[in-house]
Amino acid sequence: MIAPPTLRRTPATAAPGRRRRLGLGRPIPYGRVLGPVVLLAAWSAASAAGLLDPRVLPAPWTVVGTVRRLIEAGTLQDSLLVSLRRAALGFAIGAVVGVALALVAGLSRLGEAVVDGWMQVQRAVPTLGLIPLMILWLGIGEAFKVVIIALVVAITLYIQTHAGLTSIDNRYVELAETIGLNRLRFIRAVVLPGALPGLFIGLRLAVTSSWISLVVLEQINATSGIGYLMFQAQNYAQTDVIVVGLIIYGLFGFLSDAALRLAERRVLSWRRTLSG
Repeated sequence: MIAPPTLRRTPATAAPGRRRRLGLGRPIPYGRVLGPVVLLAAWSAASAAGLLDPRVLPAPWTVVGTVRRLIEAGTLQDSLLVSLRRAALGFAIGAVVGVALALVAGLSRLGEAVVDGWMQVQRAVPTLGLIPLMILWLGIGEAFKVVIIALVVAITLYIQTHAGLTSIDNRYVELAETIGLNRLRFIRAVVLPGALPGLFIGLRLAVTSSWISLVVLEQINATSGIGYLMFQAQNYAQTDVIVVGLIIYGLFGFLSDAALRLAERRVLSWRRTLSG
């Protein structure tokens, strides 16, 4: 007599009342700080064990002492204010120009024909490669630094915002036509909310690009700013001052990105994504 075959439950049917979760799980509070903390701990341990040459990479406590010395001399505060003013002004101008051009190109076929072509060409040209031309046009003062940052921000924001505007599902357009929305209400109720995710991606990329540009620009014919401080430290082999400058740039980028993430979560609270 042949025994009946045994039935094996698959994991999907083993517990009908339970559902396998495929998401990322609950967010870890202050999880993004964990990586820098681990890096700082490894740096401190390696310095304490004598594995790092202080002339190549000074210990964290040496860097803290350097920060204190620069603050007491007033050098760090002045350099911070200059760098923040350059970055903020260039970012503000670039954001306004980039979003405005994206709206012109994204809401009109004529605007797209006029604007999109040369913006795509401009994207293909390395913006930092325009530095010699901008120096010839604007001199070596503050103007050319602000213009370069504004160009980097404008191009980045234009690309992302224009992509967000033009990728809205056509079914929403047909629905708006069916219920009789006029052009202004269609833009306000459908187009702009649909473009917000792309806008925030553009803002986060643009703010990172603005700090990267600032690092380069403040080491070219500058007489103030964090980059100038690092350039002067290079001439005198002051590795600790260079590390301080790098940490400050990193903090700028980290904090500005965190602020934009917070704003994105609040503005787009209606959206459910994998990250929560």
